[in-house]
Amino acid sequence: MNNILQMILMRNTCVNRLLAMDEQGSVGSVNIYSKIMEEVNKGFYIAEENDSPAETKNGNMDFINDWFLMGSGYTVFIILASYFLFVFKLGPNHMKNRQPYKLTTVITVYNVIQIVISCLLNYGTVQMLSTYGCFPKTCVMETENRRSRSAALMYYYFLAKITELLDTVFFVLRKKEKQQSFLHVYHHSIMVFVTWTALKYEPSYRLVFIGFLNSFVHIIMYTYYALASFPSLTKYLWWKKYITSMQLIQFVTVFIHFIVATMVSDCSPSYILAVTFFFHVFFFLYLFGKFYKNTYNKKQKPEVSDKIKPAVDEMDKNMYQQVKVCNDEGDEDCCKSASISLNNTYRIKVNFDSKKWA
Repeated sequence: MNNILQMILMRNTCVNRLLAMDEQGSVGSVNIYSKIMEEVNKGFYIAEENDSPAETKNGNMDFINDWFLMGSGYTVFIILASYFLFVFKLGPNHMKNRQPYKLTTVITVYNVIQIVISCLLNYGTVQMLSTYGCFPKTCVMETENRRSRSAALMYYYFLAKITELLDTVFFVLRKKEKQQSFLHVYHHSIMVFVTWTALKYEPSYRLVFIGFLNSFVHIIMYTYYALASFPSLTKYLWWKKYITSMQLIQFVTVFIHFIVATMVSDCSPSYILAVTFFFHVFFFLYLFGKFYKNTYNKKQKPEVSDKIKPAVDEMDKNMYQQVKVCNDEGDEDCCKSASISLNNTYRIKVNFDSKKWA
């Protein structure tokens, strides 16, 4: 601000001197006036822009290195290595001869905390987007205040991704092997790595929009998980598949936003950031699309009551069929009887009244 005041005083002084020269009829005073005023004005606007100087388009982001877990990549490596070790080795070995933990209260509290975190992130991103827009032409990160706000939101988003690793930990402790899919483990782990890398080396305003959409989807998702922890509410949770639909729409939307923002803005992303972004958008579209197709688009088998399920499983394991074929007046396609044996003990015999196979 002091620089601006100094430039204003300099400008006024030059104006007064040049006006005095012009009254005295000095030769070339008009040309001198134009040149000097051009330089003064240039200096004035430079001083105004540099009130919070930016060393690059994204400014000086060294302050991020002082934040927890951001100083070195070793900390993130240790977190992810511990995650994989527990999910694939330590956790399954611990639960091998144990009954699944219920963890109802713990999971309910955890889901409520995740809902609160997602709401706060969504509120912060909405504030940023409403102030600077979804497709700003100028570089939002060029001033100190904007850099600090954007980087802080990205950092909180990164910390949220770390806490979400507990999703898989709870699956292991509850012996939910089916939910420990490649999609689940890869998605949770890669989001930690990618958000840390982007924040550390190339924080971009485009990531704010991604955080806005992702936090909104997570509000819905963790609300579903919180309600699902109460068995009495299960019959009201018919809308699970629409969460996956929202995730697919999310990937398409961020893809379109990234392209439009790059075309409009003066700040182009690096080649590495763009390639990484596009790869994961298409890969997630493939994984989530495959999950949706396999889970919701295939014909569902009739559900079996928990009371008779063990007996049915045992029956399926031990049942085999014996079909006796006989000749009926020389017709080899004719079958008179068939029998079904259960555990070599019980036999059900069916007589066909000379009916041919379909």
